[in-house]
Amino acid sequence: MSINQLIFQNLKANIKHYYLYIFALMFSVALYFAFVTLQYDPALDQTRGSIKGAAAIKSASVLLIAIVAIFNLYANNIFVKRRSKEIGLLQLIGMTKTSIFRILSTENFILYFSSLLIGSFIGFSVSKLILMVLFQITGVNAIATLHFSTQALVQTLVVFVAVYLLIMLVNYVFIKRQTILSLFRASTSTEIKVKRMSYTEAVLGLIGLALILLGYYVSSKLFGGDFTTMVELFSAMIFILASVIIGSYLFYRGSVRMLLNVIRKKRNGYLNVREVLSLSSIMFRMKSNALLLTVITTVSALAIALLSLSYIAYYSAEKTAKNDVPAHFSIIQKEDADKFKAALDGRHISHSDTNIEVIQTKANIKGILAGNMNGLMVDPSSMMLSVISDVNTPFYNVTPEQTIFTGTNDLLSKFMSFKEAGQIELAGQQRTTPLTYLGSKKTSLVSWYFTNGGMPVAIVDDSVFQRLKQDLVPSLQKKSATYQGIDIVNGAELQTANQIFGELGLDIDDRGDSRLTSMLNQKNRMGLTMFIVGFLGLTFLITSGCILYFKQMDESEDEKPTYTILRKLGYTQEDLLKGIRRKQLFNFGIPLVVGLSHSYFAVQSGWFMFGAELWTPMILVMVLYTALYSVFGFLSVQHYKKVIRRAL
Repeated sequence: MSINQLIFQNLKANIKHYYLYIFALMFSVALYFAFVTLQYDPALDQTRGSIKGAAAIKSASVLLIAIVAIFNLYANNIFVKRRSKEIGLLQLIGMTKTSIFRILSTENFILYFSSLLIGSFIGFSVSKLILMVLFQITGVNAIATLHFSTQALVQTLVVFVAVYLLIMLVNYVFIKRQTILSLFRASTSTEIKVKRMSYTEAVLGLIGLALILLGYYVSSKLFGGDFTTMVELFSAMIFILASVIIGSYLFYRGSVRMLLNVIRKKRNGYLNVREVLSLSSIMFRMKSNALLLTVITTVSALAIALLSLSYIAYYSAEKTAKNDVPAHFSIIQKEDADKFKAALDGRHISHSDTNIEVIQTKANIKGILAGNMNGLMVDPSSMMLSVISDVNTPFYNVTPEQTIFTGTNDLLSKFMSFKEAGQIELAGQQRTTPLTYLGSKKTSLVSWYFTNGGMPVAIVDDSVFQRLKQDLVPSLQKKSATYQGIDIVNGAELQTANQIFGELGLDIDDRGDSRLTSMLNQKNRMGLTMFIVGFLGLTFLITSGCILYFKQMDESEDEKPTYTILRKLGYTQEDLLKGIRRKQLFNFGIPLVVGLSHSYFAVQSGWFMFGAELWTPMILVMVLYTALYSVFGFLSVQHYKKVIRRAL
C-alpha cells in the first residue's frame, strides 16, 4: 500500500470521529471571517449616527483567535492520543517518525484547509446577515450589503495557517518524544484512575465548597457599603475571582467525588448497572478532568454574566431613558423651548407642555439614612437637594410639615439607602425648615439635569416651597430654574419631532434632552457590546461543548470492553443507555449548573449599574445558553449509543 493510499484509508476510517471537529472548525472560521469582514466594512464607520464599531470588533477578533487556537490544540491532542496505537504500529512495521509525521500532517492539512475554505465561504455568505443583525440590534438605519474584503480573507488565512503550524509543531514534538511502548500506553494513560478517595481529597472538596460560598457572600456585599474605597473594592473583586476559581477547581477535584462516594457508601457499595455506568465512571475521572472543567465553568460564567449585563442595559434602555427624561423632550432654556414649540406648531404636531419650577437647597438627611453613604463623597448633613412644589405634582399631596422623595432608583439605593420615615432639614440663607420624611418613589418628575447627579427630588407643600424660594442660596441655583417638558400627543409623530429637535441643535451643549435619542444611544452602545459578547460566547459555547463531547468520545472507547461484558451478561442497549444518560447529565450538567450559579451571583452584585430590569434579561440569556449547551449532551448520548451497539 502506498503512502497516498494509507492517507486515504486513514481519512476514511477516522472521518466518523472528526465530523464534529470539522463542523466546529468551519463554524469558527466562518465566524472569524464574518467578524473581520465587518471590521473592514465601510458601512460600520460611515453610517451616520453609528458608533465606531471596527475597533471593538477588531479587539473581539483577537479573543476569538485565542479561543479557536486553544480549541484546535486541545481537540488535536485528544485525537493524536487516540491514534497513538496506530502510530506505534506504523513504527513497528519499520516506518520512520518523520514519515509518520508527514502522514498525519497531510491528513490534517486536507481536513483543516478544506474546513478553512468552506468556512470562509460560509462566513462571506452570512456576513450580510450578521451586519443586518448588528444594525437591527444597535438601531442603525442603514442598508446592509454583501461586501467581500480581500484584507479579511488574507487575515483569516494568515491566522488559521499560524494555528495549523502550531498544531503541527505540537504533533511533531509528541511523535519525537514517544517510544513505541509509550505510544501503546498513551491512550490508556490519559486519565488518572483513582480507586479510593483519600481524606485529603475530601477536605479539599469541603474547602472548595467553602471558597465558592465565601466568594458568593463577598459578591453580595460588594456594593452594599462594606467596601468604601476603590482599593477595597478592587481587592474584593480580585478576592472573589480567586476564591470562586480556586473553589471550582477544588470542587471538581474533591467535592463531586466526595458526594458520589457518600451515595455509594449509603448503598454499601452495591450499585445497579445504571449507577455503575454513571456514578462510578464520574468518580474515577472527575479528578483528572478538574482543570478542564474549571476553565470551561469560569469562561462560561464570564460569558453568561457579560451577556446578561449587556442585555440588561439594552433591555432597560427605554425605562432608563424615561427616568432620565420624564417627558419626550426636556429643554433647559425658555427661548429654546419656545423655538421648539413654534417648530412643532409649524408642522402641525400636537404637544402637551409641563413646567415645573425647581430650586436647590442644602439638606440634612442624616435622620433618614438607613446606613452610611457607602463611599460617596457627600456630607449627609449638608448635601444639595432639588425641591419642587406639590402644586406641580397632582399625584403627591403633602402638608406643610411633610415631604416625599421622588426619582430614587436601584443604583442610588445601593449607595444611599433611606428609612421608611424620619426627619430631614432644608436650609436656606437665613432659615432651616424641619420636615417629616414619608418615603420615596421611583417615578421621575424632572430631568437628569436637575437631579444633581442622580439624587432624589423632594416634594414639599407649596407654602414651604415659596418660603424656601424667598431664602435661596444664589450660588447653589442652576442656570435654569424651570423644568420644561414637552410630550408629543400622537406617538406616530414622535420621530418627526425628534428630527426637528436635532435640526435645531437642542440635543447638544446641554441645551436639552430627547428621550428617544437617549434610548437609541444606549441601545447603540450596548447593542454592539451585546453583539460582540454574544458571538464570542457562542463561539466558546460551541468549542467547549465540542471539547466535552470529544472527552466523552474518548471515554466511550476506553469503556467499550465494559459494555461488551455487560451485553454478554444479558443487559440490553436500553439498560446501558439509562446509565449513560445519567452520566451525561452529570458530565454536562455539573459545569453548566456551576457556571450558571457563578454568573448569577456575578450579575446580582452589580446589575443595577447597567439598567432597571434584572430577571427577564438574565433568565432569557441563561435559558438560551442552557438549550444550546444541552445539544452537545444529546450528541454525546447518541455517540455512546453507537458504541454500545458495536460493543457486541
